Amino acid sequence: MVAVPYQVYRETGSSLWVGLASLIQLPFLIAGSLWGGAYGDRYDRRQLLIVGSVISALASAALALNAALVHRDLAALLIIAAFAAATSGFSGPVRQAAMPTMLREDQLVSAYSLYQIVVNISVVAGPSLAGLLLASVSLSSCYIVDAVTFLVLAAATLFMSPLSSPRTVDSQKLFSAISDGFRYVRRHAVAQAVYFADLNANVFGLPRALFPAMALTVYHGGPRTLGLLYAAPGIGALVLATFAGWINHVQRRGRTVLMVIVIWGVAMTAFGIVHLLWFGVIILALAGGMDMVSAVLRSTILQLAITDEFRSRISAIQMAVVTGGPRLGDAESGVVAGVTSTEFSIVSGGLACIAGVGLLAWRRRDFWRESV
Repeated sequence: MVAVPYQVYRETGSSLWVGLASLIQLPFLIAGSLWGGAYGDRYDRRQLLIVGSVISALASAALALNAALVHRDLAALLIIAAFAAATSGFSGPVRQAAMPTMLREDQLVSAYSLYQIVVNISVVAGPSLAGLLLASVSLSSCYIVDAVTFLVLAAATLFMSPLSSPRTVDSQKLFSAISDGFRYVRRHAVAQAVYFADLNANVFGLPRALFPAMALTVYHGGPRTLGLLYAAPGIGALVLATFAGWINHVQRRGRTVLMVIVIWGVAMTAFGIVHLLWFGVIILALAGGMDMVSAVLRSTILQLAITDEFRSRISAIQMAVVTGGPRLGDAESGVVAGVTSTEFSIVSGGLACIAGVGLLAWRRRDFWRESV
């Protein structure tokens, strides 16, 4: 999350390259997500999670080796990072699909709130540790820590009970199964609205590719400042997730999702206008809190609206959207910053995010009006 964009920016000095490096990962991420979703509806999900964690550990180890070389290879960095994105995409939908099968429907909001706490602890601790490691140890140390944590995850998953899928079919039918998942989404209005809402926020309103430029040139800081910027959204999300019991009582879930995305867009616009580090950290934390609320509600809406037969495949498409959207956003913000400025790219993206919510509310009025 921190080491790859930092390494790319230090070697190229270009936010455009940071965005392109993220964009290159996108097709691999989507392919891995779709493959993982298809397998997740057919095989033991626990075994798939173990395999995915081990392969991710190997990818992180390869990144560490490349970073330790005297003459670092940018092309190798991009290739390995793309492979790592594919392995992450493979595991994501399997993990998402496992949760609803272990819980009652009335437990999902609380479960996803707890899940957000766990995720955002890592989102806070990871970038903070990365900033310290980059400043005091080495670039490769970030990747080494990442590899070790994947191995720990694989070991922990061994102690879980088997997570059998609803049914098993011949693996030769996997491509047909992936196509069936897309056809299911095409006739599922709720799923489409959830995906569009997430894409709007992440493509236009998440300028994380510009964090290295903000930290090093706008705030005139270093790796610790960069780590703080990446950690700030997680801090806000973690604080709000700790007090997320009220989300259980939200009646108009679709409307609430769109409203918090508007707040997200306003926050990002302010982030690009005011050049004070303390203000930037606070505003990013606010945006992270809004993203947490949106993520809990979107996951609940989607998981309650789909059938278990398609759960892993729909989770795969959700994974591609949730993690692919930010990569498209990296490319969008990097390109705009390359032809204008860092600040203009952030502000224009925030305003586009707000406009996108208005368009979505107009085009998907059922999502706005109904309690979904």
